[in-house]
Amino acid sequence: MFLKKNTVLLILSAVSIIACNNKEDDTETKTEAVSPEKKLKEDIAIYPDSLLLTQKLIEYYSDNGNYDTALAITDKAISKNPDVVELWDIKATLHFQNGDTIAAIKSFEKAIDIFPLPKYIISLGTLYAQTKNPKALILADALIGADKAKAAKEAIFIKGLYYNYINDKKKAIALFDSCIRLDYTYMFAYREKAIALYDQGKYEEALKVLTRAVTIQNNFDEGYYWLGNCYKKLNKKEEAIQSYHTALMYDKDFIEARDSLKILEGK
Repeated sequence: MFLKKNTVLLILSAVSIIACNNKEDDTETKTEAVSPEKKLKEDIAIYPDSLLLTQKLIEYYSDNGNYDTALAITDKAISKNPDVVELWDIKATLHFQNGDTIAAIKSFEKAIDIFPLPKYIISLGTLYAQTKNPKALILADALIGADKAKAAKEAIFIKGLYYNYINDKKKAIALFDSCIRLDYTYMFAYREKAIALYDQGKYEEALKVLTRAVTIQNNFDEGYYWLGNCYKKLNKKEEAIQSYHTALMYDKDFIEARDSLKILEGK
């Protein structure tokens, strides 16, 4: 749950046709507005070696939920530039957004082989943790040992996430507490600690953690969503409804919050 799973699918409107009146010859012409997609493709045709334009086109398709096309363009770019680490990072992210965690892991592994930047190691370590792969602990220790990475907080979080997923809740909570001591604004640690408590049926304790989180960051949508879940377990329907509404206020496309709200409101 480190990387938010509920991705937004946006659909752009169709191309509009604008009619113009030419006073000189009294003829009516129509100008077709150029869509972002068409414009990007035209620019790439002129500058086929521009990775920046290619990345913008990939982003366009990704933002619109067209991951297959985005991945196809990414693969084509990689075939021409196999050692460009940013492309492997893009590919990994696209696979993750498309629900293919295994392919995302393989792409991040390739990125690290090319250039082991801390951000790629953090992403891979997180996915290892979510798939219960003990390699997560190895990467976390590597981050802690690399002083220049300055990623101790993220490394400890990866360990906590791993233990949470293998159901060692006590160890996970202790690690999340360590994260919070290092950075009291680290919302991921609050969320995962609350989930660990929630999984053990400790809903009141989870509420305290989440209440502190949303007090520190009042637009923390996932915090409100989990507050709603805790209130629902405690049979506090109105509080749960309000929490889900607040989550949706900060993220109108929060699918899980919307679905939970519909169930409670009987819609």
